[in-house]
Amino acid sequence: MDSEKYQRVRNGAGFVAALDQSGGSTPAALHLYGIDKDAYSGPEEMFDLVHQVRTRIITSPSFDGERVMGAILFENTMNRQVEGSPTGDYLWNSKGIVPFLKIDQGLAPEQQGAQLMKPIPHLDDLLSRAVEKHMFGTKMRSVIKLPGDGVGSVVEQQFGLARQILVTGLVPIIEPEVDIRSPRKAEAEDQLKAAILAQLDKLGDD
Repeated sequence: MDSEKYQRVRNGAGFVAALDQSGGSTPAALHLYGIDKDAYSGPEEMFDLVHQVRTRIITSPSFDGERVMGAILFENTMNRQVEGSPTGDYLWNSKGIVPFLKIDQGLAPEQQGAQLMKPIPHLDDLLSRAVEKHMFGTKMRSVIKLPGDGVGSVVEQQFGLARQILVTGLVPIIEPEVDIRSPRKAEAEDQLKAAILAQLDKLGDD
């Protein structure tokens, strides 16, 4: 674990910027930016364009460590460069912004009022490359629609993956999101809090 980045995350202030649109959400993000589907043909051109958008955001004088504490990157963005440096290195060395990597591959169909993460193939390889690219941590998202058994399944999956991530020296962001439109949001949040605290109690002293 990088001790400087750790202290920045532990004691610093600022937003965590979500720059992690993946293949499924990128066309909509480009459309909102003013780039329609007829401007590119195929995934490679699409990712080239969205990296240009992200580069413009990242290199903006307003996008700095005073306002932004961390940035979550899509794997494709992690593997690219900004002004001649790997994206994660540019964020940290030029901006003082801590880089995180989105590792989930999207959501499985809803069961028991919740959506678990889809399986993450080759996770060990992805985590190894994240370490090589100087990521500080990871992010993985699940969605909870209703209280019930699904809440426990979501938290168990999140913490199971978190333990695998911690072994590599990366710091996982746990993100079991309760749907803001849930008709029983308060109940789901109460159950989620209890499940998270129970899992935290099982972690080792380190």
